[in-house]
Amino acid sequence: LDRLLPRVYGELRRIARARLRRERDGHTLSTSEVVHEAFLELVPFEHVEWQSRAHFFAVASRAMRNVLVDHAV
Repeated sequence: LDRLLPRVYGELRRIARARLRRERDGHTLSTSEVVHEAFLELVPFEHVEWQSRAHFFAVASRAMRNVLVDHAV
């Protein structure tokens, strides 16, 4: 985890920014908050058999979507 996070954090922020651009104006979550909340959903990732880097980012993107949906409710 200590080696993984610095390597993927920038890309996770890019994905979060893209997702936030699709949200309504005045959204209260920041890019960092979306990344951090999504990462908390991914933390038990030792049970996942990651197929590739793309697979990891697809799952992370889906987790970010879930964070945004939960926040909207």
